[in-house]
Amino acid sequence: MGCVHGKCCGRFPKSSDGDPREFRDSGPYSAQRKQHILTERSLELVPVPSHRFNLEYTVLTQRGYYPDSPDKDNQDSFCVKTQLQGNPNIHFFGVFDGHGQFGTQCANFVKDRLVEVLADDPTLPDDPVEAYNSAFLTTNSELHSSVIDDTMSGTTAITVLVVGNTLYVANVGDSRAVIAVKDGNRIIAEDLSRDQTPFRKDEYERVKQSGARVLSVDQVEGLKDPSIQSWGDEESEGGDPPRLWVQNGMYPGTAFTRSVGDSTAEKIGVVATPEVSVVQLTPNHLFFVVASDGVFEFLSSQAVVNMAAKYSDPRDACAAIAGESYKLWLEHENRTDDITIIIVHIKGLSNV
Repeated sequence: MGCVHGKCCGRFPKSSDGDPREFRDSGPYSAQRKQHILTERSLELVPVPSHRFNLEYTVLTQRGYYPDSPDKDNQDSFCVKTQLQGNPNIHFFGVFDGHGQFGTQCANFVKDRLVEVLADDPTLPDDPVEAYNSAFLTTNSELHSSVIDDTMSGTTAITVLVVGNTLYVANVGDSRAVIAVKDGNRIIAEDLSRDQTPFRKDEYERVKQSGARVLSVDQVEGLKDPSIQSWGDEESEGGDPPRLWVQNGMYPGTAFTRSVGDSTAEKIGVVATPEVSVVQLTPNHLFFVVASDGVFEFLSSQAVVNMAAKYSDPRDACAAIAGESYKLWLEHENRTDDITIIIVHIKGLSNV
């Protein structure tokens, strides 16, 4: 469940119940399946007057298919807030992927509070990077102090702040933002964020220095040698990835190295400090995608951009990507993850 803010706070209609048959029986591109989803989607347009272009966007959020937990919530949340601080040139897009027993509450808390803290920061227009860092750490501290039990629950966060013709992308966790760049006759996917997992050497070393044990489930259960601290790459070893554990316990087992919440994991290096990247838009930037890791588990950034580029309407693109993600999940496992996708088309930007 997510929240779209403009002048006021509204809600997209609920997505379907996540039965994979809707995708498997009709296929990822069929009119039947798209009608099922698209009748509940809206297309929004917001101008960026300082540079005379528009952002056209839509959101899709889909509960995962959990045969062993039919009542499990969609733990993804999203937030779109236009005109932060009343400024027509500042717009926010974020996806929050909750985890743990109280993951839904954590994701909803951060979805609401992070953008409020940003909007209340008078330094935001002049120093978006510092404002982002401060907002994440403040929100994390407030979640710790809230009534929500975040000892073993939390949320990742991938957010894009549009300030004029510049994107500020702040990431905590393993969801992802990617932008489509026109290069001659090709459209290239460029990652706007880097997944924060123990597969990354820098993140691995950082959490080890904080006291984490880094082991796969097979290693921690004694099925594989725990002294072998090499797990290949995320694409080939995604089924049993390295995870973070306390020194003398079988918890928390996070496969990410940064999050908001997760106060137990925070003691072994799982921090809420975002990595922030900055991209100045050009006419060659066509659209960007902000999505939870349920999308990227089996789809590369380039595959997602290729699919999105086939459709002039981002609602069609969201539906196709969600359908293909579901199909691939069910080919590999007996369940799917929750899936949330924001696609933002950049329309009318020129060099003039």
